[in-house]
Amino acid sequence: MPTYAYRCVICGHDFQRFEKMSAPARTKCPECGERAQRQITGGAGIAIKSAAPDGCADPSISGGCCGGMCNN
Repeated sequence: MPTYAYRCVICGHDFQRFEKMSAPARTKCPECGERAQRQITGGAGIAIKSAAPDGCADPSISGGCCGGMCNN
C-alpha cells in the first residue's frame, strides 16, 4: 500500500496515511477535523546495482563480464 501525504487547508497540519490506491482520499485533519488535501509527492525509488567484476567498468554488459576483459 502506498503512503499518501496530506496537508490541512485550515491549520496546515501535515500527516501521512497508508491507503490502498483504490481507496477514496481521506479528507479530515486528525488535529482540527477540517478538510485536508492530498499532496503530490516525489515518492521513493529503489535502484539495485550489481557489483562489477575486478577490471570491469560496465556491469550492465550481458554475460557477466566486459567482453572477456575480466581476469576470471
